[in-house]
Amino acid sequence: MELQELLPIGAAIVSFIVAAGFAAWVSKQQAGTKEMVDISNAVKTGASAFLKREMKIIIPIAIALSIIIGLFLQLSNGIAFAVGAGLSAVAGIISLKITVKAAVRSANATQIGLGKTFALAFRGGATVGLAVPAMALLAITLLYLVYPNPITIAGVGIGASLIALFIRIGGGIFTKAADMAADLVGKVEANIPEDDPRNPATIADNVGDNVGDAAGMGSDVYESYIVTILASILIAALIGSPENFLYPILIGASGMIASIIGAASIGTKKITDVMKPLTRAFFISAGVAIALNFVFTYLYLGQTNLAYTLFGCTVIGVILVPVIQRITDYYTSYKFPPVREIADSAKWGYASLTLTGIIKGMQSTGPFMITLILAIIISFALAYSASPDPSQALLYGIFGTSLTAMAMLSLAGIVLSIDAFGPIADNAGGIVEMTGMGEENRKITDEIDAVGNTTKAVTKGFAIASAGLAALAMIQAFQFEAAHTFETVFDYSLSNVTLIVGLLVGGLIPFIITGQLINGVSRAASKLVDEVRRQFKNDPEILTGKSKPDYAKCVDIATVASVKELWKSASIAIAAPIILGIILGPPSVVGLLMGAVVTGIPLAYHLANTGGAWDNAKKLIEVKGQKGTEEHKVAVVGDIIGDPYKDTAGPALNTVIKLLNTIAIVFVPIFVGLIVLGR
Repeated sequence: MELQELLPIGAAIVSFIVAAGFAAWVSKQQAGTKEMVDISNAVKTGASAFLKREMKIIIPIAIALSIIIGLFLQLSNGIAFAVGAGLSAVAGIISLKITVKAAVRSANATQIGLGKTFALAFRGGATVGLAVPAMALLAITLLYLVYPNPITIAGVGIGASLIALFIRIGGGIFTKAADMAADLVGKVEANIPEDDPRNPATIADNVGDNVGDAAGMGSDVYESYIVTILASILIAALIGSPENFLYPILIGASGMIASIIGAASIGTKKITDVMKPLTRAFFISAGVAIALNFVFTYLYLGQTNLAYTLFGCTVIGVILVPVIQRITDYYTSYKFPPVREIADSAKWGYASLTLTGIIKGMQSTGPFMITLILAIIISFALAYSASPDPSQALLYGIFGTSLTAMAMLSLAGIVLSIDAFGPIADNAGGIVEMTGMGEENRKITDEIDAVGNTTKAVTKGFAIASAGLAALAMIQAFQFEAAHTFETVFDYSLSNVTLIVGLLVGGLIPFIITGQLINGVSRAASKLVDEVRRQFKNDPEILTGKSKPDYAKCVDIATVASVKELWKSASIAIAAPIILGIILGPPSVVGLLMGAVVTGIPLAYHLANTGGAWDNAKKLIEVKGQKGTEEHKVAVVGDIIGDPYKDTAGPALNTVIKLLNTIAIVFVPIFVGLIVLGR
């Protein structure tokens, strides 16, 4: 095994070791009082119950699909599917376990101060951030070394995307249904604070933070990493340049090393501004990544014009991350005008706040899409112009864009670390509230949580951008495989009516799935609302604090409802490309994939940013000391509307787009074979 093959494996192993060190440090910290530990255990039990019930559904489906793909398509793809699916589930479980453990210790650390609380939350998040991408990097490297033809391991993308979609949808519905019920009946109707122990839905709400924000985001970033690196390797294979196969994996290794260094730069000393150490850690990671990318390019691709051009494409990918961060921060942080305008609109009532939030969310899609378009144009033009073979200039251009996506995803370790501390802080705030630790302690968790809302939005934007960039490479790979499977030429022009049909169907899918997911949250929330009202009505002493609510009942209702709702959206994402491909052939599938990207990417940005802005508009009103006012009640309703936007529908769309693409790639022999047989 050569050095360039050992580098990504070594980087992944070191990342696991550092993550284990962070986890051990978190575990050594004091968990707090018995009451705090009891609440933490209740959250842990509820989250585990949800995952067990979900896995009872997911595991048989994954095994069946693995066998079907292995028997009827390729054995290697069946194995790759099993690896992708299995590690996607592991990514979710790792995220869940550490965030529960870190949350109670972060709550206890509020007695020491902001610095220690933040360090605990961050290192808990960094355990997830360093372990999850390391799993993805190790999996794709080992699969490639065993099966050097990338098309024979494309099943890893389906496995990763499918399980991530199940966890993201199920967790997203659970967390937002519980959150909505806790807010509607607790804050709005009973006029009790968020996370008040008298609210029967509050444990379910805290469970939801873990199964939705932690497990869901962990599996989401894992599958984004897998699909993006797979797309880049596929294009290198189409070009027919084995020397470039390992280059995207080396880019992943450089980002992994850079993320380790960035995460290690955050210590436990006193701080006054949570965002400053996070920003510093990211820029350290970005600088190290660019330097290592240059070194790896120089050592393994040589000193050619093409090599330096491909390095330039990776620089664009690294730059994309802070640009996405700044745009997201501007539209979702209460330090900037958009969120302040939304908060100000609360004085005019519910309709005004709702419309202002939607307007700002729609406006936010402009800068995001312009940034994405510029990244595509520049990276494509650079690699296209440096192509050593004019007949393959198009493929080189797309390879350059895929490297931009890979360089961006290579920093998943530090980005996920910065994101994952948000759910920990949110849960810590709940424990502080439920145990009556005091207003000063709650202020510490609220400060971290407010930053966490923005960083969560950044990670969503990060994953959404990767879906758009990777899709270009996957669509090109699909067209190539369709043409070469049976040496058949297809018409991909707009004069082909089957392609137009595919465009329309693909453009429709994100809207259908968004509607289903928000409706699913609404239905699940309504069941929880009824349960919370029932408990308040049957036992009035719950609100006086003399009786204890039945938390477990709410957790069970949320679990059953969320698992029941996740089927519809996943079925559409799986069936749509297969049905269109069988009936109308490859051109219709290409149309579907493009249509889903064109509508799905801006819609996902709109949903994520609108929800984040509503949430922080509420927090701004609370920071001003206006809790309990009419404006605060209006803002709470805005936050409730935004919950399924930002934490269920928005994040699910990028996974849907990647699942559509990977299914199309793996099933292309069937689509083409049926067309040839039909002739």
